[in-house]
Amino acid sequence: MTDATVAETTAVEPNGKIRYIHHVNFPTTDIERTKQWYSKVFGFKGIIPKSNTRVLLMTLGTFDLHFTPVEEMDRMAPYHFAVEVEDWDGFLAHLKQIGVRHTRPVRRPENSSLFCYIHDPDHTMIELVYHANRPE
Repeated sequence: MTDATVAETTAVEPNGKIRYIHHVNFPTTDIERTKQWYSKVFGFKGIIPKSNTRVLLMTLGTFDLHFTPVEEMDRMAPYHFAVEVEDWDGFLAHLKQIGVRHTRPVRRPENSSLFCYIHDPDHTMIELVYHANRPE
């Protein structure tokens, strides 16, 4: 039995469709440094927690990131999350201006999309993606 066959035979139709991913949570060794970095790089804004928690909550309005403090960081690679940017050249110029290094951009031949990687201060890998002709 192939992996595709297993996936097809074990799929269950949910009662309701998923609307979107609300947030993902990553570890951080320094909440304030993480807050400043994600604000500067992506424009995230801090959210004041409504509970007695040390978790850093940040939002772009349509997407949230949460960061849980840890004493020591485990290596995250190859795990990562990806964000789609609206203006590839503009975003790479922004990264250069604020001193954030990225890997060499790569163009995918199947759809002409572009991608590269950056790392936050705790070395969480973030893939930057751009699709010039992606339907809304």
